[in-house]
Amino acid sequence: MGRYVARRLLQMIPVFLGTTLLIFLMVYSLPGDPVRALWGDRPADPQAMARLKHEYWLDRPVLEQYWHYVSNVVKGDFGTSFVTGRRVVDVMSEVFPVTIRLALVAFTIEIVVGLTLGLVSGLNRGKIADKFVLLVTLLLVSIPIFVLGFIAQTVFGNQLGWVTPTVQDSNDITQLILPGIVLGSLSFAYVARLSRTSIAENLRADYVRTAVAKGLPRRRVIGVHLMRNSLIPVVTFLGTDLGALMAGAIVTEGIFNVHGIGNTLYRSINQSDNTTVVGIVTVLVLVYLVSSLLVDLLYAVLDPRIRYV
Repeated sequence: MGRYVARRLLQMIPVFLGTTLLIFLMVYSLPGDPVRALWGDRPADPQAMARLKHEYWLDRPVLEQYWHYVSNVVKGDFGTSFVTGRRVVDVMSEVFPVTIRLALVAFTIEIVVGLTLGLVSGLNRGKIADKFVLLVTLLLVSIPIFVLGFIAQTVFGNQLGWVTPTVQDSNDITQLILPGIVLGSLSFAYVARLSRTSIAENLRADYVRTAVAKGLPRRRVIGVHLMRNSLIPVVTFLGTDLGALMAGAIVTEGIFNVHGIGNTLYRSINQSDNTTVVGIVTVLVLVYLVSSLLVDLLYAVLDPRIRYV
């Protein structure tokens, strides 16, 4: 196991470098001069522009800029925003906890609701409960997230008055429940359908029939034998979806006025604040890589037949 973890960590290095290089090239190759944009419609000062470009390494070749950036990231320095003058690390330390809380609310709803619906549907395949779950999940998959967000905001915020239409305090986790449900709705629909299919297939497997024939209690057959094997494809999806939830929070945070990385990323793109954009996306890449590693390690827990060499 130790050698496997070490090998996977080494494999993450070229993936990280390749991904961040592509992001860096795409962001810094966009048309327009971000330093000139600081002056807006006013005449720019050539000397001040040249000084800023030299200070932020913008007058060097892009590959040299990238190497300078990666070298500083290893030391924990993601650069300084030339729009606000703040360190990107300080900006991220303010907004990432908010998005992490929102993503965890959505992730919890995704696991609890998705697996429950999948279990009910899989055990009652072809019955009314199964058809109801399929209909609900089909609706959730078909509705774009921004439409679902506006519907939830209108119904529960404006019409029923159960919650405030927009989040007033992004640090209050109770105000993040509705945005979390909206953010996780698409994912728990996929989890429900994926677990339903896996459970329905494993119900006909020999090891389940053997467990039933041995007279094991139904709770043990489902909880230990059936769910354990049925969760393997679901865990794969959940692991990769945690990063997707954080990246996908841009729309949800915009609708509900949540001050997380989504709002910050959107504002930074509009202001051509490339340093902040690349810094946030770099951290999201790390989240994807770490969650992928955790998924691989969980396989051995769910299925002891899997051995790492």
